[in-house]
Amino acid sequence: MRLSLLSLCVLVVSAAALSPSLNAASRNAPASYKSAIVMDADTGKILFQDNADEVSPPASMTKLMTFAVAYDRIKSGNLKLDTPLTVTRADERVGAVRHSTSVWLRVGETFTVEELFYAMMIQSANDSAYMMARCSAGSVPLFISWMNAKARALGMNHTTFQTPNGFPVASHRISEGDLTTARDFAILARYLITQTDILKYTSVKQRAFGAGKRFPPVMMTNHNHLLGHIDGVDGLKTGFTDGAGFCLTATAKRGNRRIIAVMMDSPDSRSRDLKIAQLIERGFSTQPLVVPAIGAQVAPAQPVRPNSLPKGAQPPQPASKATEGPSIRFTVP
Repeated sequence: MRLSLLSLCVLVVSAAALSPSLNAASRNAPASYKSAIVMDADTGKILFQDNADEVSPPASMTKLMTFAVAYDRIKSGNLKLDTPLTVTRADERVGAVRHSTSVWLRVGETFTVEELFYAMMIQSANDSAYMMARCSAGSVPLFISWMNAKARALGMNHTTFQTPNGFPVASHRISEGDLTTARDFAILARYLITQTDILKYTSVKQRAFGAGKRFPPVMMTNHNHLLGHIDGVDGLKTGFTDGAGFCLTATAKRGNRRIIAVMMDSPDSRSRDLKIAQLIERGFSTQPLVVPAIGAQVAPAQPVRPNSLPKGAQPPQPASKATEGPSIRFTVP
């Protein structure tokens, strides 16, 4: 379901007016997600978290790790963006599976690594992710082992991958498929934003796949409905399966600040998009900590002496402790 611009504008205005703690009505509302987290991309500081370590399937957000591992192969010189890759019968079968998002690869077709990147990030093409894994490592199982090694290296301690695309495993048992947490995917998103050019692909709203090779080409439309509707959003990846619910790892940049927000297992795409847009707004509403540059001369604060107070004035009293919300709070990054 696609969000209307009016709905999102109303949300943004409403979110800006909210206080950091939820009111009683909000706290008693039905849950719009299983877990969520907001992170400052520059510092890694957590601005908000709610069940951020709850384990859940990432669905097609898995393709973010597929991109990360394939990008490592490019950096090592084993692949290039213009390397031509040829579709096999196994790749084609992945795209033909019922309920599988794909670009419908056909045996014998040839596409570059970069074309597959666009298909993975815009169309969320399961067949393209599978083909990328196979061609990068020589076999999909080997590639998946690299995905898990990368997760360990990044500190994604509650993540296990079983597929390169997030599609449910044959048994359809959630415990046997890809599993992660909102915190782990915030860590992955921060790595991708700072160490790769993934935003080049995730920021594109529409693109033709197979132009010049197919007639007609597949017109891909990004599944991230926040693009073009929420100020500064330029990534990253949505996900959905029956077991995972509606998931989204999003990022937005305004001025010199970038926010990352991850939400797992929302009941529908509209609830997910509205809530994560609200969290992005509230993330930006926190003020970054201003730290003096290294070596800068900072004049020490001068204490106020009691005998310097005006006649009859009282010394300042310590501020009373603010009341914190019971479940949600934001901190200064």
